[in-house]
Amino acid sequence: MNSVSDSTSRCIAVAQINLLVGDIEGNATAIIEAAIHARDELGAQAVVFPELALCGYPPEDLLLRPGMYERMDAAMRHLQAEITGIHALVGFAQKTPAGVYNAAAVIADGAILAVARKHHLPNYSVFDEKRYFIAANNTCVFELQGVPVGVCICEDIWYPEPAAKLRAAGAQLIININASPFHKDKGPERENIVRERVRENAVPILYTNLVGGQDELVFDGASFVMSAEGEIRQRMPNFEAGIFPLQFDLRDKKLLPRPAPQSFQSGTDQNALIYQALVLGVRDFVRKNGFSSVIIGLSGGIDSALTLAIAVDALGAENVEVVMMPSRYTADMSVEDATEQARSMKVKYHVLPIEPAFNAFLDILKEEFSGRPVDTTEENIQARCRGVLLMAISNKKGKMLLTTGNKSEMAVGYATLYGDMAGGYDVLKDVPKTRVYQLSHYRNRITAVIPQRVITRPPSAELAPDQKDSDSLPDYDTLDAILERYVEQDQGLEDIVAAGFERDTVAQVLQRVDRNEYKRRQAAPGVRISPRAFGRDRRYPITSGYGRHRTQDDH
Repeated sequence: MNSVSDSTSRCIAVAQINLLVGDIEGNATAIIEAAIHARDELGAQAVVFPELALCGYPPEDLLLRPGMYERMDAAMRHLQAEITGIHALVGFAQKTPAGVYNAAAVIADGAILAVARKHHLPNYSVFDEKRYFIAANNTCVFELQGVPVGVCICEDIWYPEPAAKLRAAGAQLIININASPFHKDKGPERENIVRERVRENAVPILYTNLVGGQDELVFDGASFVMSAEGEIRQRMPNFEAGIFPLQFDLRDKKLLPRPAPQSFQSGTDQNALIYQALVLGVRDFVRKNGFSSVIIGLSGGIDSALTLAIAVDALGAENVEVVMMPSRYTADMSVEDATEQARSMKVKYHVLPIEPAFNAFLDILKEEFSGRPVDTTEENIQARCRGVLLMAISNKKGKMLLTTGNKSEMAVGYATLYGDMAGGYDVLKDVPKTRVYQLSHYRNRITAVIPQRVITRPPSAELAPDQKDSDSLPDYDTLDAILERYVEQDQGLEDIVAAGFERDTVAQVLQRVDRNEYKRRQAAPGVRISPRAFGRDRRYPITSGYGRHRTQDDH
């Protein structure tokens, strides 16, 4: 797009970019490059960056290190020197004698023209901003080509007061900068909130969001601009970085967003959005942690099959290696299906039978096990043989090991510590088993890479003769429905039973969730795709007597 020639029009560029937490200097360079691109290639008068763009989001306890602020101060001086001929709105952490603010600076031609500070500090779910920041009550309005523009930061748009103050101060456009992580159904929720603020203030709002993966969190971008009539005039893409121009008509000191000739859909296919989130989360976690390739244990089951598909889409087939590790209980169809998928996806594939290692462990433990029946101990040994092999290959070849456990298994402890839980990242950690099937069908509609038999056969860990998951667990439709109510909605025993579930089944599931917190504390991180994932936003004690005395008051 060339520079804007119409004197009654203005261009504001949205820098929906992928940044690295703590890389102050690298992020500053990316900000400068984006500003120059917006100015020279897009003809923009302003460019808007996400929340805390300079230090990345969430910086967590890096904000407790004094060196962070020295580096940020130096980077801010660098930005002021390099960003000319355009206004840049840049999020940063501002240290003052009163405390640290989550802030945003308007930079232009060697100066900071204005600073916005965040009013409402989220302290729920994955957020703990009150640990680091103090709340502000200032109102930030600056002039852009003679038009008063108000600025607020992320959570502030969820409350009426900050936007109302900006409107009262004369703002004819409100810019809201965000680092809002993805979870299912988050897009419509954001748009509805912004529409409420538009309805209250009768001004257009530009909502800018971060994109990229950061540990468990994935930021989906999906920035948009809404007119004063509550209409979306342009959306930026989901899960895609870029510098996107927005055209505004300048009338009577107002910036009115034009309808875009081409705009991205908001996206209503939840499986498509979740799949994109998983791909981006894996790509960024692997690459931002200095790895270029991964290894996966491919069992012939659906979890590892979907993990392989996601890894290849994230990193490329040349950067993915899979290992099949059959035992005496592995069905021929498992080997056949794993081989078929590895070949169809063109990844390096080899077979390492675990029978010799399993027998060696049994021989070493023969006297210790004497007189005791075979039980899950022997099953766990098999899983740990596989974990040792995979970790050895990971260490030797410098490949990150991706583990394959899903949310249903993590919830009830249907996984082996130091066995199938071994690895650096768990792709499906927040994906319930029923969603694993949905995502597998979705991926096969793009190209059929997961063998159909993997999807249709009954799931099994294949650690005992004729073993099926249903031997130990309720059917997954029932299990996942109970888990969603208990884990994501905080419903108690009586609430779930009242919804139509069998009492004994519910009680057993809740008990298993409670007593397996110790396993989840030792599990690899994984992509968050639900409103309540295990880890950052569900923090339960390992040692607790709470679940031993469940009553109807357990809500």
